[in-house]
Amino acid sequence: MMIPWLWLVVSLLAIGLLAALVLLFRLQRKLGVQQRSYQALLNVLRNEIRITNSGAMGMGRRLKQVEQRLNITAEKQLEMENRDPGALAYNQAAKLMEMGADVEDLIGSCGIARPEAELMALLHQEIKGAAGLKLDR
Repeated sequence: MMIPWLWLVVSLLAIGLLAALVLLFRLQRKLGVQQRSYQALLNVLRNEIRITNSGAMGMGRRLKQVEQRLNITAEKQLEMENRDPGALAYNQAAKLMEMGADVEDLIGSCGIARPEAELMALLHQEIKGAAGLKLDR
């Protein structure tokens, strides 16, 4: 009597084991498909990162070139300003005139002669008057 029950238990265990093996095989195949998919995605992302890095490096080189050219231009501008000290005084005088300085202020601050200061004041008044006429139109 015990043999049929034992045979039934062994059969059920064998069927369960077979089902587990089939399920395991299917899961293994599904895992392989997902792994290949993730690997392809990883390769795409690596390529995108490589392209982005390449572009950033190119922009960095270009920015460095522009910065060098800007520094050279600033140095040349400073040299030109220092080369003609009279031009610096006139630039300073023009700025003072725009801020409302009078002839005496120009003579004292910029070290230019009275006739030059008076001429600058007249020019400033003319420019200011011409700008006022344009606004009235």
